[in-house]
Amino acid sequence: MTEQFVFIKEVDLNNNCPTCFNTDGLRLTIKQKMVETDFYKAITAEIKYDLACKTCKTDIYPVNWTEDIDRVVEYHKKAVKPKKTSTRLKKTSWLAIFSGIIVVICIVSAIIYTSL
Repeated sequence: MTEQFVFIKEVDLNNNCPTCFNTDGLRLTIKQKMVETDFYKAITAEIKYDLACKTCKTDIYPVNWTEDIDRVVEYHKKAVKPKKTSTRLKKTSWLAIFSGIIVVICIVSAIIYTSL
């Protein structure tokens, strides 16, 4: 099973960086979680917001966000349109489902045939 976050949107912010106080280095990256197994591929509702400064090359964690940064991030959370959650079955799943149906049909027909 693999879990990865798929890129949705990237936004440059004009707020001051809490580390270097530069106003043109903050970048907010928005990603959505995708899960893939041998049987299905699913897009989940989980969204990840990463804030980093391009100038001082540091990740800014929510604990260090100022009220201004928090306000701008909340605005972008409302403005972003994530992909619709979905689950898609792969060939392996369909093969297992149809094989199960065939086995059930064979068992039922064998029971009916032996009871005659």
